[in-house]
Amino acid sequence: MAGLVVVTLIGVEVYARTSAKSKVADAVQCEVQDSASVSFATAPPVAWQYLTKHYPDISIQTAGNQIRQAKGMKFGIDIRNIRLDQTNNSAGTIGSLNGTITWSSDGIKQSIQSAIPTIGSLVASNVTTNPSDGTVTLRGLLDSATLKPVIANNGVSLQVVSLTALGSKMSTDSVQKDLDDYTAKATQNYPLGIHADSVKVTDGGIEAAFSSTNANIPAGGSQDTCFANF
Repeated sequence: MAGLVVVTLIGVEVYARTSAKSKVADAVQCEVQDSASVSFATAPPVAWQYLTKHYPDISIQTAGNQIRQAKGMKFGIDIRNIRLDQTNNSAGTIGSLNGTITWSSDGIKQSIQSAIPTIGSLVASNVTTNPSDGTVTLRGLLDSATLKPVIANNGVSLQVVSLTALGSKMSTDSVQKDLDDYTAKATQNYPLGIHADSVKVTDGGIEAAFSSTNANIPAGGSQDTCFANF
């Protein structure tokens, strides 16, 4: 009998953990348009977390293929103190969320090649990151663009520092607008009040820190369809 109870408890825990991971992963995948892996705190058991509607810690990693339209972006997220207290306007609350977006040099090149035709065909054959001055330089045979990542409207934007074609400086206005529109779609308007706190250039690309505190979880449906089954 004791063995049967143990097997049953293990079965319940496995089912609860699998189901919870699936629901969180589906919501994240819907928002970022990339696959995601999810892990829960080892204690208390997820079945107990489900019964109490209190999840102390959830960690999420996206696959790194893309975030929305931006190629080569990856999101790592740690969410603490989740309480699923359903109301008409909310599925619950989170205590805190801290995340890091990394955008690889190759991903920056792919994104600009496909999304910013004004300069993509000219300068995106080679990408160099410059952590010392916080810039990213894209070069072609005779052309170059230097971009600086900055915080803008709670997301990350690429500010055009300089742009040359055939050795001559070009106007940056239309390119800047295209970049602003593109990065806004990738890094702004996240759920849960998630916003960018800092951004820096690394040897491998761009890294940005995002966070949110004491946020309401969307109730789904008309609020946010990605959370419809949360």
